[in-house]
Amino acid sequence: MPVFFDEVKGIFHLQTLGSSYVIQLVRGYAAHVYYGKKLRQNSNLDGMLVHTGRASFSPSLPGDPSLSLDALPQEYPQYGTGDFRYPAYQVTLSDGTRITELLYRTHRIIQGKPALEGLPAVYVEQQDEAETLELDLHDNYSGLVVTLSYSVFANIDAITRSVKFENAGQGEINLGQTMSVSLDFPDHQFDSLYLHGSWARERHIVRKPIAQGITAIGSRRGASSHNMNPFFALLRPDANEHQGEVYGFSLVYSGSFLAQAEVDQYGTTRFSMGIQPFDFGWRLQQGESFQSPEVVMVYSADGIGGMSRTYHRLYRTRLCRGQHRDAERPVLVNNWEATYFNFNADKIEDIAKAGAELGIELFVLDDGWFGHRDSDNSSLGDWYEDRRKLPQGLGDLASRVQSYGLQFGLWFEPEMVSPDSELYRAHPDWCLHVPGRRRTEARQQLILDMSRIDVQDYLYERLSDLLSNVPISYVKWDMNRNMTEIGSAALLPEQQAETAHRYMLGLYALLERITSQFPHVLFESCSGGGGRFDPGMLYYMPQTWTSDDTDAVERLKIQYGTSIVYPVSTMGAHVSAVPNHQVGRITSLAFRGDVAMSGNFGYELDLSKFTAEEKEIAKAQIADYKRRRSLVQTGDMFRLKSPFEGQMTAWMFVSEDQSEALLFYYQVLAEPNGPIHYTKLEGLDPQRDYHLEGSEEVYGGDRLMSAGLPMLLEGDFSSRVIHLHGC
Repeated sequence: MPVFFDEVKGIFHLQTLGSSYVIQLVRGYAAHVYYGKKLRQNSNLDGMLVHTGRASFSPSLPGDPSLSLDALPQEYPQYGTGDFRYPAYQVTLSDGTRITELLYRTHRIIQGKPALEGLPAVYVEQQDEAETLELDLHDNYSGLVVTLSYSVFANIDAITRSVKFENAGQGEINLGQTMSVSLDFPDHQFDSLYLHGSWARERHIVRKPIAQGITAIGSRRGASSHNMNPFFALLRPDANEHQGEVYGFSLVYSGSFLAQAEVDQYGTTRFSMGIQPFDFGWRLQQGESFQSPEVVMVYSADGIGGMSRTYHRLYRTRLCRGQHRDAERPVLVNNWEATYFNFNADKIEDIAKAGAELGIELFVLDDGWFGHRDSDNSSLGDWYEDRRKLPQGLGDLASRVQSYGLQFGLWFEPEMVSPDSELYRAHPDWCLHVPGRRRTEARQQLILDMSRIDVQDYLYERLSDLLSNVPISYVKWDMNRNMTEIGSAALLPEQQAETAHRYMLGLYALLERITSQFPHVLFESCSGGGGRFDPGMLYYMPQTWTSDDTDAVERLKIQYGTSIVYPVSTMGAHVSAVPNHQVGRITSLAFRGDVAMSGNFGYELDLSKFTAEEKEIAKAQIADYKRRRSLVQTGDMFRLKSPFEGQMTAWMFVSEDQSEALLFYYQVLAEPNGPIHYTKLEGLDPQRDYHLEGSEEVYGGDRLMSAGLPMLLEGDFSSRVIHLHGC
């Protein structure tokens, strides 16, 4: 059993496959004792927590000078009772005071993992996969009950944490901060690692030491954002890709967030993560409750790579859902960079026909098919086919595409509305806005207020009508701007700070309705590329458009950084035209294909313009990907060379039984008269021999991992793919 309780000593011991998490009740406070490498259940855990008196500036508890809340490591610390570090939550009571004191009241140990009401979360398929500890903490003065939930996976090194607030008192309680996790470490010998970026440059890796003060990342944009991903890791300074202790924290949420590590005066570290408290509030009337999003914590003693593979397995199999979760993803072509808004049915058919000849399986019609959409200045919200461009409608176009053996997919941007649209003219109050203030436009569009049931119902009606009447097997769900003037005409004045979170709850509710009704549709999320690449969206849509930047060189960094948390099966990766539309770079079709094959493979260009030579290259690429995609999408990923550290990048995928492996090696800029580069492989069976496909060479797994393979590439933007088969 993953959760053990010693009633005499008041100790909870949570055990995953390779880690332990220990909580002890101290004078009614839930104190944090240990998180790290797995401890034996019969180890003596008592005495691990040391109390020591502090100066009067860190006041002690009454009757016990050795116990100061300012020094006690806590599971969910409060404000105002002697702990001067960053609290896990903040409330304002009906009498205007802000002080609460949470003490242990009871607990429950539950087989399995309960779902979170209205929120995405990782799940179990069998009850014995996990066990959940619920700790009820109570503030006697206000009646506030806070339930800390810990779900512990038996066979994977992951623990999830979330928090539920309930007003069991007589007066109103206003939440101002609700961190999903707070965790105190006894020292500060850590580096931080997080994923930073911008549009077209998402999820670049940042690593730096933490020090006294606060190291923080977050979003205030109403979305998880291009700029910071809702992921944060604490690493021991000697940890690297292959070894060392790593603690990962990933928030299953798609809105604004905060993650931070605070080092205090005594050299301890407090990590916290949850909904961004800036511009957040939530009113709890008597009997009402509030559920925080979930944080997935992963401990690895095997470096960053070990942490990543744990997230990959968990998110691929117990976050993503539906019939497409374990299915091979189709090779697609998207017309966006081929035509933008300028197309007709014949042009689309030409691209589909060319794709069918190459082995493409899915055609995706992108923006411009609805309303009067000839540019990005109109028609969002008017989800009716444009009969000027498509005189016979979407149904006819889908049939023409299907006649070549391709599935048909469609792009939507449901959360947005154009001021120049029939929807906006009919319902100008349906967008996020503040009365009397200007309505800031971005990309000439506004944001629909997803907290409103009438908005959700309208979108459900329009999308379900299209999905019911047109043979659509794929939907790209886009969202191309962040929130301004965050207010709702449907909420009371005292609820306006709830708008952004209610938006997310409304979005999740709509996604649950749509994806449940149309389980055959493969949904891919997008937000100007990777602006909402987060676990919350993956719960509803098993893949995400990784970035609008399709340049192969830039994609090396983007896909490498994304893989720190997210499995390759969630990454859309396409070959686009050159000169590249984002950076103007010219790379070979072979290089572009080798980069895109480390993801859900496709093309984003006009296939009908390919030369005979390009057609043969693309046909071979598609055939190679089809026979390898299962390994790419479900194999264990090992990152071998980082694009952030030189001109070479390498990663590989290994099947679960170690019988097959696929190595991708890339060179950006060539070096004159340079050294011979040996690449040491990982994840193979050292006792097994491996045959290099396309050659007579056979090498032992031990040799490949210890001595490596020499990699000789010629010229800029060159690549090599090596397929290994166990003998």
